[in-house]
Amino acid sequence: MKRILILIADYGYGHRSAANAIAEALNETHSQDCVVEIVNPLNDERAPAFLRDEQVNYDNLIREMPDLYKLGYQVSDSSMASSLIEGTLTLFLFNLLRDIVRQHQPDVIVCTYPLYPAILSTIFSAENQIIPLITVVTDLITVHNLWFFPRTDFCLVPTQVVYDLAIEAGLAPEKVRITGIPVHPELAKGKQNRASIRSDLGWNSELFTILAVGSKRVENLYESLDILNHSGLPLQLVVVAGGDDDLYGRFQQVEWHRQAHLYNFVPNLATLMRAADCVLGKAGGLIVSESLACELPLILINIIPGQETGNAEYVTEGQAGDLAGDPLEVLKTVCHWLDNEGDLYKIRSQNARRLGQPQAAENIARLAWATAIAPVNISSDDPLPQPGFDSTP
Repeated sequence: MKRILILIADYGYGHRSAANAIAEALNETHSQDCVVEIVNPLNDERAPAFLRDEQVNYDNLIREMPDLYKLGYQVSDSSMASSLIEGTLTLFLFNLLRDIVRQHQPDVIVCTYPLYPAILSTIFSAENQIIPLITVVTDLITVHNLWFFPRTDFCLVPTQVVYDLAIEAGLAPEKVRITGIPVHPELAKGKQNRASIRSDLGWNSELFTILAVGSKRVENLYESLDILNHSGLPLQLVVVAGGDDDLYGRFQQVEWHRQAHLYNFVPNLATLMRAADCVLGKAGGLIVSESLACELPLILINIIPGQETGNAEYVTEGQAGDLAGDPLEVLKTVCHWLDNEGDLYKIRSQNARRLGQPQAAENIARLAWATAIAPVNISSDDPLPQPGFDSTP
């Protein structure tokens, strides 16, 4: 029985979502042969309070002080700053991560958050042990230097652009693979059986359906839906508040003139995506990758400066979606998409299909499993996409 440990952090939901997708893919193929465990070390009471608190306050920081966040991101995005951060965090988290490794005894460790590989490498040296280490990058274009720790065994990246950044940062080419960002395996089924899914969900099977995905940091979502609600367009609005109880409560008080279906937090977002026509929301790496994997164009209304800028550019330059800086632009975008019998929407949908990588989780799971059973035999000859696979727009 092989043990695969996936380490995450809860700065936003993307890192955990990527881990869940990998775990699901492993369980689909090797549930009888391996144990997959997802652990967030920063939730442990032994983690420094400022790191635990930052997870809770992350959305508020992004929403209330975006320029400060952007400055911090840019200042820390250098090899010298990264080394300083890694050294500092090793002092804070060495004992905690060492105990987690001892407790779980993994055959391979997968990290969907960039701060752990450097600390783990120091632990392996101190403990005189060798555990294969795989890093999974969860942003599409704009990627922090911390992701590119040179002593990781494999760095799995989403696009050719990030592959080039990894090589520029000093990683050996044989360690870097283009896989895409892992999304739930259900999304690989695309829009098959959309009508039956809508029926099961109680949605209208005929109306153009906008899936609006919110969270505590997605600005203008309420206002954007308000203008669509009063647009008179033949729309169906599916609203996910992302666990924001206040936002969900506000939506429940709305007098809906379009057909609307309200959810707070849903464990089956993949199912909702397979039943929708497009996604309205933020430019997070995971939600963008999930939407593209399900052939859904995006209307992007919120971007974290620096970190998510590249994700938005990936969508817009690939003509798989549009930016909407205010609610009126959201309305204009929908009108343009639906005009002339939906010609522009069809183009956006075709491009989403072209950019999507729905098999990413399966590819990563296959590499993780192969590394767990034969770590010294994994080479660039395995069937994962290799450098030269052009995933840029």
